[in-house]
This record gives sequence, C-alpha cells and structure tokens, in this order.
Amino acid sequence: GGRCTTEAIRAERGSGVISVNGSAARRAAPGDILIIATFASYSEVELARHEPDLIYVDSQNRIARRGHKIPVQAAA
Repeated sequence: GGRCTTEAIRAERGSGVISVNGSAARRAAPGDILIIATFASYSEVELARHEPDLIYVDSQNRIARRGHKIPVQAAA
C-alpha cells in the first residue's frame, strides 16, 4: 500500500460515499480498503488529554464500531 494526501469533500449524510479526489484518485478503486487519517497540532497540555477517535465501518461504509485506543499489531 501507498500513502497519499487529498482533501475531504462532504457527501450526503448516511450515503456511505467516500470519494478519493485529485492525484489520489488514481491510486484507489471502488472496493479498496482505505485507512483514512486526519492530523492536527496540539499543545503539550492538549496532547496529554487527547484521545483518538477510531471509526470502523462495514462493507457499506456504515459505522460498525468506535474506539479510542490504537490497537497494537501482534508480532509475526
């Protein structure tokens, strides 16, 4: 897998639409599994209180579960 950067464009709420735009569109196809991440800057105080929002979706891009802890990948 590769990494790319694109912008978020609002879709109709509940539609399950995830669009990949710009040059990133050439790197993804319908049915691909995507990991979508956002980034922000925090002060040390804000960072100490920060909890990530992890959203897992089903095959129709409907929310299947939510979490706040980044899972640890088991060693092979």
